[in-house]
Amino acid sequence: MSRYEYDPHHLWVQRRQKRQRRQHMMVAAGCFLLAGTCVAGAFFFQKKQGHSPAEATKAPIVIEVNPSAGENSIADGSPQDPGAVVIVDSPVGKLLAETQVIAAGYDYDRAIEMLQSSEFASDPSVTEAISAYEAARASLVPAKIGEVTHVFFHSLVMDNSKAFDGDGDSAGYNQVMTTAGEFAKILQIMYEKGYVLVRMHDLAYETTDENGMTVMKPGTILLPEGKKPFVMSQDDVCYYPYMSDDGFATRMIVGEDGKPTCEMKIDQDTTLVGSYDLVPLLEDFIQEHPDFSYKGARAVIAFTGYEGILGYRTSDKYADSETYEQDCREAARVAQCLKDNGWELASHSWGHLKMGEIDMERFCTDTDKWEKQVDSLIGPIDIILYPFGDDINDWHPYTFENQKFSYLYNAGFRYFCNVDSNEHWIQIGDNYLRQGRRNLDGYRMWKDITAESEGRERKLEDLFHAEDVFDPDRPTPVPEM
Repeated sequence: MSRYEYDPHHLWVQRRQKRQRRQHMMVAAGCFLLAGTCVAGAFFFQKKQGHSPAEATKAPIVIEVNPSAGENSIADGSPQDPGAVVIVDSPVGKLLAETQVIAAGYDYDRAIEMLQSSEFASDPSVTEAISAYEAARASLVPAKIGEVTHVFFHSLVMDNSKAFDGDGDSAGYNQVMTTAGEFAKILQIMYEKGYVLVRMHDLAYETTDENGMTVMKPGTILLPEGKKPFVMSQDDVCYYPYMSDDGFATRMIVGEDGKPTCEMKIDQDTTLVGSYDLVPLLEDFIQEHPDFSYKGARAVIAFTGYEGILGYRTSDKYADSETYEQDCREAARVAQCLKDNGWELASHSWGHLKMGEIDMERFCTDTDKWEKQVDSLIGPIDIILYPFGDDINDWHPYTFENQKFSYLYNAGFRYFCNVDSNEHWIQIGDNYLRQGRRNLDGYRMWKDITAESEGRERKLEDLFHAEDVFDPDRPTPVPEM
């Protein structure tokens, strides 16, 4: 497994002088409000256009209820476009619309249960929907857990002109960050290739065996033939102070719609709220493409502890600050919002240390600080994403003879991720899951672009062609890490 120092705050430490105010780039990803979709119309168009049940549940169908023509009729002139918004005015129509979105994410069991337990269970449109969902469910096939890839990002560059302005931080941003434009292209290409986002907890789960022992067992992920599950994570969602005025989001907040979103400080007097980092941008994409997410899955969001989390100063380093307790409360509120909306939370260690290299005393101290200062705020976390990908063992399975594994296990961790440029690497032990992650940043994309000329193999072709994604605003060549 290859190990690279991906994390930005260890790549550069010099702070630049205050630059003059410049014209800023307003980057606001469109917030798509998916009003719901109506199965009755889906089946109408299925019959009219010859779609299979699986295709009928793949994407929203435009339905406009015409009350004068009956509760579930389709108004004349409704566009037959599977990507448009639904207008539903009747109770049964609203139920069908809600279950259509759930079914689009392959959760047919939940959609069927909702319909069967509703007061409209005998309605013809509902029974037809149930039959179609049962047929679609029967066509699903189990994914090969050992072939699930895991990709990761750091904070997304929202203003290229500020991040790549030639100052002391630019080279590091160029290496380990991904631009918002690149991220949007990656999502679209992976979606078109049939990738579907799943949770780490979908890959394996703890259960009790016949001897009463707690064990880890592979999960079951059921998807249509040809779909490919993958995991996504984001490191260092801390919005470090050194990134201020460099074209990044400045903190995460709870939006008016109850979902996590971001603030971005444009200049001394202007702070905007919107889709300014991975979390809200991915949420936007899933709202538009619900079949990109398996049963509501979102990404894994990882923090370090020593600089605070989510843009709030939660470390005891700031304990004397007047805003310390307020920041802790708000960070906890945003973290809970993430969990409530399907995001998985993870440790990136407390001090952003090379966990495989540090001595045992420092290792224990760091783990204890995480439990005291972060777990105490956001609840127990069972995923750890090793900083720099620095694992606590080689490729051999973990055992309790490994003191570091034993300490992390007793601290509640069950899912462990290093960094590996291979397409997929998963190890499921008796009591843990271990997975390699792939960095999709400037460094990795540039290495793919220059692979043939340097006699190397490309590493990203299963996901996308790097030239189709690479941002033209990036300085080239991207330096070695």
